[in-house]
Amino acid sequence: MTAVCLLVAGALRATLPAESFTLAWVHSIEHTRWEEDYRVTPEALVLTQSRVEGFGAGMEPGPGATLAHGMWQWRPNLPPLPALHLAMSPYAGDYTLCVADRCSALRDLVGDPGVEAVTLAPCAG
Repeated sequence: MTAVCLLVAGALRATLPAESFTLAWVHSIEHTRWEEDYRVTPEALVLTQSRVEGFGAGMEPGPGATLAHGMWQWRPNLPPLPALHLAMSPYAGDYTLCVADRCSALRDLVGDPGVEAVTLAPCAG
């Protein structure tokens, strides 16, 4: 069974059993939703699809994007990532992490409303 570990300053805060997950947020300038789907492997997180509601301020859809259900979606061509390092600004909204259609705010999952950064990574072992 694969799982995603949520770490704050290198310390484990939560473990979520998951073969895949969706990470979503609202862009702080454009106020449009961005979503990314990841597959979890024992060694890496693999970005399988990205979606964005609109264009602007660094939110251009990727090559080959198509419009479906009100969002531009495409398959990014990125290598597997050993971890995702997410900045948690008090001036921007929280991330939402969805596993098996159950969604939670990232700050709630790590149990710290004032957290400044969270790392998501495959859990070892």
